[in-house]
Amino acid sequence: MSHAKSFTRIVVYPKDIALITGRSERYGRRLLKQIKSKLNKNDYQIVTVDELAEYLGIPVDRVEEFMI
Repeated sequence: MSHAKSFTRIVVYPKDIALITGRSERYGRRLLKQIKSKLNKNDYQIVTVDELAEYLGIPVDRVEEFMI
């Protein structure tokens, strides 16, 4: 009997944004910088799936569909 839990990543990377938006990874890096700036985050802090979904105005479950 296996007790393995399904793993859901909470950190967003530029490649994830590229897959969601159909744009380039470079666009993904720029968008992450914009989100961090809007949320007053430092460069070393991460952007979560929830924060990305809110920023883009789309449901979290739709974002999670594209997470690789």
